This record gives sequence, C-alpha cells and structure tokens, in this order.
Amino acid sequence: MKKIFLFACAIVLTLSAFSQNFNESESCTSIMVGKKASADGSVITSHTCDGGYRTWMRIESPVEFKNDTVIAVYKGILKTESPTDGRNVSKTGEIFQPAMKTYAFLNTAYPCLNEKQLAIGETTFSGRPEMKNPDGLFYIEELERIVLQRCTTAREAIKLIGKLVKEYGYADAGECLTIADKNEVWHFEILGEGKDKIGGVWAAQRIPDDHVGISANISRIGVIDFNNKDFFMTSENVKEVAKKLGYWDGIEEFKFYKAYNKEGHRPFAIREYFILSRLAPSLQLKFDVDELPFSVKPDKKVSVRDVISLYRETYEGTEWDMTKNLLVDKKINDSITEKVKSAYANPWMTADMIKMINSIDSGNVTFQRTVAVAWCSYSFIVQLRDWLPDEVGGVAWFALDNPGESPRFPIFCGTQQLPELFSVCGQYRFRTDAALWWYRRANRLATVKWQTTRKTIEENVAYFEDKAFDELPYLEQKVKQAVLKGDHKLATKLTTDYTNDFTRATLQKWWELGDQFWGIFGKSF
Repeated sequence: MKKIFLFACAIVLTLSAFSQNFNESESCTSIMVGKKASADGSVITSHTCDGGYRTWMRIESPVEFKNDTVIAVYKGILKTESPTDGRNVSKTGEIFQPAMKTYAFLNTAYPCLNEKQLAIGETTFSGRPEMKNPDGLFYIEELERIVLQRCTTAREAIKLIGKLVKEYGYADAGECLTIADKNEVWHFEILGEGKDKIGGVWAAQRIPDDHVGISANISRIGVIDFNNKDFFMTSENVKEVAKKLGYWDGIEEFKFYKAYNKEGHRPFAIREYFILSRLAPSLQLKFDVDELPFSVKPDKKVSVRDVISLYRETYEGTEWDMTKNLLVDKKINDSITEKVKSAYANPWMTADMIKMINSIDSGNVTFQRTVAVAWCSYSFIVQLRDWLPDEVGGVAWFALDNPGESPRFPIFCGTQQLPELFSVCGQYRFRTDAALWWYRRANRLATVKWQTTRKTIEENVAYFEDKAFDELPYLEQKVKQAVLKGDHKLATKLTTDYTNDFTRATLQKWWELGDQFWGIFGKSF
C-alpha cells in the first residue's frame, strides 16, 4: 500500500507541478551562430519559450493591402487557447499600414519565421521595472509580428522596430530579440523610457560572422561603438535616458547592460557561461568574473545539430548536475556493492520534490537553471541558408514541451499549413486534441523513473533527428529543381507535405511511448 501511495504521489508531482520552478525572469534561451562560425555556412538563431505561453501555432498567409490603411495592435494573445480565443485579449491601438503585400510567417506565441528567411528568437531580461510604460502601444510579440510581415532582413527589422516604438510607444518589459537573416544575426535589446514618456530605448549589436552568442534573460550589450554602424545600431536617446534616470553619470564609460539591467546584475549567469565555455573551451572562461565576452569564436565550426544538442543540456556530469548526489547502493554480489544513480533521479524535479529530498538531507539537490526545462512551451532552432531557395532554405527545427525529451520536426519557410492538432493550446488542461499533450504525456511519465526510461526517450529522439538529416538533402534538391522551373506551388507542396508527414510520425510515436510508460508503471513500481 505504501508503494502505491508513493507512486501516486510521484505521478501527481510529475504531471501537475512541472512549472513550480518557473521564474519569469529566467524564461527563455536564445543561441546565435554567425555564418562563418557554422559548419555549413548557415546563419542560426533560436528560442525556448519557457513558461505557460500558448502552444497553438499556425502559418499566417500573406495579406494584400492595395491602399494605405490602418491595422490594429493587440496584447494578451500570448495566453490564448486557440486562434479564435478572444478572452483577455485587448486592442491597444492602431498603426499605419502602407499599401503592400505582406509576407507569410509562422505565428507562434512569439512569432518567429517568415517566408523570406527572416527569423527572430526572444528572451525577456525585464530590466529596471520603473522603465516600463503601460501607455505605450506595443508589446514585444506584436513588434515581431509586424516586422515578419513587412521585412526581409535583420537590419530592416531593427530599423522598423525603432521607428514604430518612437512613434507609438513600447509598453513591455526589457526584451531581447535575436534577429537573423540569410547573411547575419543581431542581438537587439529594448526597454521603455519610463512611465512619463511614450517611446523606447534600445540597442542592437551584430554577432560577428565567425562568432556565436547567447541571450538568456540578462542584458548582454556592453560598450557601444557609435561610429561602427556595421556592428551597432541604437535609439537616439540611449545615453540621454540613462543619464536622465540616474543610471549613468555621463562620465564613466557607457555600457548598455550596466545602465539598464536590474540593479546589481552582472551580464551573465549559468546558461551564458556554460554555452560560451562549451563552444570555446580554449578561452578558459571563468564563472567568478564580472563580465564575459559578448560573443566568442568557437574552437570548431558549429553545426545545427550541435545547437540542437545544447538545447538538451542539463549540465549532467558537471558540478551543476542536480542529480549528482542522488545515489543508491547497487548490489554486485554478496560482498560488493557500488553507488549508482537512483532510478528516480532526474534533472527536471519539481520544487516540491527537491524540498522533500532536501528535508531528508539538506544540500542533496541545489536547483540550477538548466537550458532544457520541464516548463518549456516550445522551442526552435532556425537555420537560414542563402544557397537554397527560400521555400526550403529556412527551416525551424521545432519541438513542443521539454527540449530535453521531445523530438524535433522541421517547419520550412515554404510550409503552408500544420496538422490540426497544432491549432489548439494545451496549457490549460489535458486535452487529446492539442499537440502539446501528445508529447507532454510521455515526457512527464518518463521523468517519474528517468534512469529507467531515458534510454527509450533518447533513442527515439535520435531516430527522428537522424531521419530528418538523412532525408533533407533529397527534399532540398527536389524543391530546388521545382523553383528553377518556376514551379513555386510544387515547392511549397513538397515542404508542406514533408513537415506534416514528419510531424505526424513524431506525434504518433510519442503517444505510443506514453502508453508504454503507463504500462511499465502500472505493472510494478
């Protein structure tokens, strides 16, 4: 009876309390790779949407505006249950819309990729709370939507955001966008100007082509070279606001992060340190310093699969491994036992579980903010490739739920629709018509006895990753041939069919894994 009770407790803790460690100020991770730093010459940006954000997504078609007009801007869409859910959504105002045909884009909670290979990752760094101005028109996700509809390059996107914010105002907290196109990737940070000023303050720094960078919920931009327009862009008021609000004395060297981070925050924490150190170990970076390089040149070229692997990181085998002390005796024979990791040890334990373990022996588990977290809504790694047609050159390697457990599936710039299961958000309740739960059910059950189930999860993740990278060269060639013949309709059909077939295969497999894990735990514990 006691075993059954403990098993029930473990299931409840695992399934219902997965977000208890969530901290809004540590809610996303974005890794960037310049085209000369990547293994194949692609530009890479990425994003984890960590927290209770919507998981429905769809491809938005182009819109033809034959005349100049106005369009509405909203807030609250981040938390909706479906595209037609208007609860808690409100209109903040209207903006000028020039006559044009907009671009199709992938509409996620934070819109991320358009048909012209313009991609955007996002992380929140919050900044100084007194800078937030609720009277501004724009929240960050709507700025992302507008630039994906109107722009084709990162520089165009940054300039348009600056123009829109100056005219209509910025209402959100401190945000970072990692904006990439086929040639370069930029790290862009923005805040409001304070409650008494409609506008915003921002800076953007380009990641050198042979470097990698990261944003993980902390302002990272330091010294700005105002004369180097090829690597820096800023709002006109970037120094003025800092001086006016008392964040900079006008004498010492101006550093963006020093002025606008929350007071006392250095410009990095564990995720920035871990990723930069992993990619450039020769630099021998130290964690106990005041500042890390803004970006680093990796010791070897970085592939998109390397980045995918980094998004599964839980620091296993390092000093930050949360499971390193969760050891039990394993009997080898009558006279020999050895210490092995408990079958129940996993890097995604809830706050309640950690508290219970530490109540037995304090210090057993020290919580660390890992790259892969159980409270992730979705994540993607975007490859942008100028040597391929846009339809297949831009590809978002997408996953729902925990990036340490879920398989990735490709969504291309040319993909025109997704399976129906992706039109419903699964954050508010368990529902089988929401794609999220086809992955989440298996993932949560796997963490109940992770050391037993992890091999099954990891083998299946690897299977789908290998499958995609084995098959994509053939698809790319077929799409390229279609485009050369002028048959863009065929090109988009090929990418749409592949995305849908591949995605359905991952959905089906993870549902089967959920059944398999229920079966394991139902027989014995």
